[in-house]
Amino acid sequence: MKLDRLTYDPGTLVNFYEEGLTALGTLCERTWHDRLVVVAEGEAAKLWNPDGALHEIELAFAPADATTARDAVREVFPGCPLTFRLAETLRPSPLPLERIALAGEPRIHAPDPAVAEKLWRVQFPDTTQWRLTQPFKGDFHFSLVGLARCEIQAIDQHWSLHRVAVSLPNGEPDDSLAREFSFAQADPEMSAAASAWPTPEPTRWQTFLRNALESDLAVELAAVRARQENYLRRELDRIDEYFASYEHELTGRAARQSAKVKTADRLAAAKAEHARRRADQVARHEIRVHPHLDALLLVAEPAWRGSLQVERAHVAQTVEALFVPRARKWFA
Repeated sequence: MKLDRLTYDPGTLVNFYEEGLTALGTLCERTWHDRLVVVAEGEAAKLWNPDGALHEIELAFAPADATTARDAVREVFPGCPLTFRLAETLRPSPLPLERIALAGEPRIHAPDPAVAEKLWRVQFPDTTQWRLTQPFKGDFHFSLVGLARCEIQAIDQHWSLHRVAVSLPNGEPDDSLAREFSFAQADPEMSAAASAWPTPEPTRWQTFLRNALESDLAVELAAVRARQENYLRRELDRIDEYFASYEHELTGRAARQSAKVKTADRLAAAKAEHARRRADQVARHEIRVHPHLDALLLVAEPAWRGSLQVERAHVAQTVEALFVPRARKWFA
């Protein structure tokens, strides 16, 4: 899920800088509503000095409608590189894996088998037979939620913030959890009850999150790719036209002169330069995506475990599956 950008607000940004820099051990004093004096050393000072030497500066937070040229060293404005560097510095390394249990529907009544069967058949339309062999049992369903800033490097640079969620252990994307997570409520008692938290698998989970993020970026990347292709085609046509004209001119000279060896060498050099220019333009128009993972959360939520006897594609199966009331969905 792509999250909406926050509206630029100097007052909110002053608070962010003051709290963030203070957390890094910096002395801060707000001298005016849009001014912040900073005395930094060590890690915080590396925002300005690579060596971390003592640094004092007064930051000015520009209004949203300012049109004059900006000073990126001492001014904060929309898209300011200093804000990105501060966010990176505040990001803990290595990134901690947080855990949370969500409050779900009260477990007074198990799902109605008829409703559960109907939802199963919607998800798996190739099912011909379905039977619950044992009563539903209370259980937990686990998911992995990540918050990622994505930097798309193309002719124009693009930044976007995404929240992605995948179910465990198979890594199936859970778009509804990503969309509705802001409205979820934690339940400390459920957290204590969910004792069988999955063991972290960094390599597999990284693949799950990357696939979910690629899917989330597909629409945005399609528009960027179309624009890049148009620019690249224009540049390649310009290069092809130039070298075609140059080679035509050399060939015409060779027909009128006797120095054919020198002309052949020039044609060979022109062909090599033509290929080099084309390759250079292709490299210049590459699209690079750099994700920056800012938060990682392991989520447990109430679910119902069912033992099922099903027949799918004319093959009888005994299945242990989880029904998640929040999503009204089976995870098999």
